[in-house]
Amino acid sequence: MSKPLRFELQKSLNTDTTKARAAKIYLKKHPYALELTQKGQSFPNSTPTEFVIETPTFMPVGTQGTVKGLTPNDLVAMNAQIILGNTYHLYLRPGHQRVERLGDLQKFMNWGGPILTDSGGFQVFSLSAMNKINDEGVTFQSHIDGSKHHFNAELSMQIQRALGSNIVMAFDQCPPFPATEKFIRDSMKRTVEWAKRGLKVELKPHQARFGIFQGSLNVELRKESIAQLSELPFDGFALGGFAIGEPMEMMHQVVRHVAPLMPENKPRYLMGVGRPEDLIESVRAGIDIFDCVMPSRNARNGQLFTSVGRINIKNARYADDEGPLDPSCECETCKNYSRAYLRHLFVAGEYLSGRLNTIHNLHFYINLMKQMRKAILEDRFDAWAKDFYSQFNAS
Repeated sequence: MSKPLRFELQKSLNTDTTKARAAKIYLKKHPYALELTQKGQSFPNSTPTEFVIETPTFMPVGTQGTVKGLTPNDLVAMNAQIILGNTYHLYLRPGHQRVERLGDLQKFMNWGGPILTDSGGFQVFSLSAMNKINDEGVTFQSHIDGSKHHFNAELSMQIQRALGSNIVMAFDQCPPFPATEKFIRDSMKRTVEWAKRGLKVELKPHQARFGIFQGSLNVELRKESIAQLSELPFDGFALGGFAIGEPMEMMHQVVRHVAPLMPENKPRYLMGVGRPEDLIESVRAGIDIFDCVMPSRNARNGQLFTSVGRINIKNARYADDEGPLDPSCECETCKNYSRAYLRHLFVAGEYLSGRLNTIHNLHFYINLMKQMRKAILEDRFDAWAKDFYSQFNAS
């Protein structure tokens, strides 16, 4: 049986200033994608049997089976290659077994592309006031109705198997920031043991598995986590436990130290990060895959990312501005609507505001990754980054 994931490293820069790399990830198509292929509706940038993801790449976050305010066609139009679904939320509502009965998450939401599901660990542990953790797993209360639930390594795999995602994340314990060294070490060791247990749960043939390295800002513990987990038969690996309140420069320093230590011949994923600057510095360190709610959440709050910096569209200065949000952007929002109109929609509280703003911000992030990939392949990443920063920080 062929593997659910193949990794092809195309270019790897190795200088004093950058370890950036470009690659292709091949994922086996899920049943719904194969069904669409037979109907002549194959997902863009795919073969009859595989999805082809070009890295570096950014995954829009579809927490509850939807990227808020957008349709799958919107995601295809902005060249989203893969999206993220949330195991914790989908387990609680509508329920993983219901999703499986209705044809897996892809068919349920009419998305013909690949999906990565997180393990539910971050959400469970973020509910620190409502959970109880031990080596077996974690007991927590639902944020919806207060009902009690128990998650462990095995159940997380079973839920993700039912959801049918293409990439399944191992169940992990994300330590808070700050935390004691003992707490960080214990959570790292627990994550390793849970990873081993999860590997014993059989998945569907198209599903790949990623392990998660923990260790907070402690470089030595991160190295220990990488050494132990890298010996296990995962198809890719992730850095978890970042962007949870630590200073961003400290995060950059740790990622620069540990990303090059991750297995070179497998995808590297940095979970839940972040700002455009964070993506650039993490790609510089050698990371391939990212996700974050920032572009969509900030869009709904009126903060937009452009080639010349951040714009708060609610500001009165845009009330009579007839120009596009970003003259260099080719998204639906920038091609069709003025800053004045976008400000009006936001101030008026119209639903269309969040939709148009989200389309733009996600397009900006996805295009940012494409620019970085092109710069890596042309061996000019440092020059590109310097030019980007000079424009983005100009305002």
